[in-house]
Amino acid sequence: MEISHIEHIGIAVPNLEEAIKYYENVLGLKCYKQEVVEDQKVTTAFFKAGDTKIELLEATSPDSTIAKFIEKNGGRGGMHHIAFAIEDGVANALKECEDKGVRLIDKAPRKGADGLQIAFLHPKSTEAVLTELCENPDK
Repeated sequence: MEISHIEHIGIAVPNLEEAIKYYENVLGLKCYKQEVVEDQKVTTAFFKAGDTKIELLEATSPDSTIAKFIEKNGGRGGMHHIAFAIEDGVANALKECEDKGVRLIDKAPRKGADGLQIAFLHPKSTEAVLTELCENPDK
């Protein structure tokens, strides 16, 4: 598996509009894109900090992974995952991880936000950090 860079850091937020205000008005970052990802039951907002993106995630359904994460976190948001850009394909990276005994959440790449192909590795196999593997199919 060839990782080129941290693609983004995912942060779960209970209120996307309030979080956007903080990132724009306090940190001086600019939200360049918002997107609803229906199958993940989230609305996302993206910012750039240097070469790394920050992805804010707000649940669109109480049964979404993000809603459950926020509930488990006492109603507060927080860092949800770290995503790495994979140069040699997410499918290849998943196979390599599985061969090394890593527990997979996704057995195959799927469509994610911002036009990426994504897959998640289970935090029980990744030092308690939810890890996302990302590939830009247009590159």
